[in-house]
Amino acid sequence: MIRLTRINHAPFVLNADMIEHVEITPDTVIAMMNGQKFMVSESADEVIQRVIEFRRAIGKPPEIVESGNGREDLRS
Repeated sequence: MIRLTRINHAPFVLNADMIEHVEITPDTVIAMMNGQKFMVSESADEVIQRVIEFRRAIGKPPEIVESGNGREDLRS
């Protein structure tokens, strides 16, 4: 689980394992596997970093993700 902030400044906790993709528009939009979408005030890079930190904390290896700069291996 990762802590994030909605656009209206309300904090919430998100199940990082259910993230399908993160859209980078003027706002960061997180699309979940169940079709829900969340607009957050954190940047896409911040969201990715929090997912990495969460996975390290629970001992689960990060996965390879696609970014605007190509593929990123989050396992390092």
